[in-house]
Amino acid sequence: MSEQHNVSSIDARRTGKPRLRPAGRRPSGPIWNWRVAARCRTDDADALFVTGADQRRARAFCYACPVRTECLAHALDQRIEFGVWGGMTERDRRAVLRRRPEVTDWAGLLGRARSDHYAGRRRGA
Repeated sequence: MSEQHNVSSIDARRTGKPRLRPAGRRPSGPIWNWRVAARCRTDDADALFVTGADQRRARAFCYACPVRTECLAHALDQRIEFGVWGGMTERDRRAVLRRRPEVTDWAGLLGRARSDHYAGRRRGA
């Protein structure tokens, strides 16, 4: 079975540290636009690639991020193996992927779930 990797996963496996692309070199298009608003964009990204108790701090940092859902969807769609993405550790994401192997578009699924949630709140449900 072939594995899908993003640049960060490949570099993290090889060097032990993720390589984050400079802002000017990121791919363009709507799927990447969420990164501009990411809370971690201006902080030390190494703080999200930690183990043990430090992961709790990284997850807490993510919870206040305005694009947490997009970040998580990206990590799930790309099968990113390392770091905290969208408030979930690699272990959390593996568990989600095992529970829902039929999902092939996490960005679509999570986006629809969020829209449905907010539509219900507007109706007073």
